[in-house]
Amino acid sequence: MTTDQKVALVTGANKGIGKAVCRQLADLGMVVLATARDADRGRAAVADLVAGGGDVRFVRLDVTAEDTVRAVAEHVAAEFGRLDLLINNAGVTGVTPGRRRPLDEVTVQDLRDTLETNFVGVFAVTQALLPLLRGSGGRIVNLTSTLSSFARVADGPPPADLIPYCTAKAATNLLSVMYAGLLRDSGVTACAVSPGFVATDMNNFTGPKTVEEGAEVVVRYATAAPEDLPDRAFLTGTGTHPW
Repeated sequence: MTTDQKVALVTGANKGIGKAVCRQLADLGMVVLATARDADRGRAAVADLVAGGGDVRFVRLDVTAEDTVRAVAEHVAAEFGRLDLLINNAGVTGVTPGRRRPLDEVTVQDLRDTLETNFVGVFAVTQALLPLLRGSGGRIVNLTSTLSSFARVADGPPPADLIPYCTAKAATNLLSVMYAGLLRDSGVTACAVSPGFVATDMNNFTGPKTVEEGAEVVVRYATAAPEDLPDRAFLTGTGTHPW
């Protein structure tokens, strides 16, 4: 299948910011591939999005499972032959909302599990889709958090049980900067974007921003002209932030 519409793929798209990003991209006229590891939840989210208008399609993807990552890359290649936008949104906090744990209770397995989704998964999906992004001069947007900023953490560390989350996001920040530099000559742009403190189930809906407001930040940078995208910067709703 060929299309003149831009093709976007969003990971972790069955709820929260990911679902809102899909809606906003579809409203801009893109073909949106909304992915989720749970097929039932993913299809339900897509049914809701399609009811609101726009071309949104479900594709199952577990960013921690290499077979599904390969299958998605093969599907996009066969269906479209290119990818214009990749938004790596899927993520976990590794904590139980509403319950804090002291430093001594944070385990190696907590770190491994969080890194697997929030960092290794981002790398795996991006690497698999890179040839399709190169073919279109596409864009990679990796969702991050100011909790991963060295400058912010140095001023006062977050709760101890967020060590896995903050560490994984910091690693993704570095990956984003490296992709931005390494891919520049191919026409592919890459950036790390923090949507802000958004009310989702990951934080027990305590964030002051709505998912629509958080998604607007992501979509703004995802669709900015290359010359208007700050180079290798930590991007937030109010501009750049110290790494």
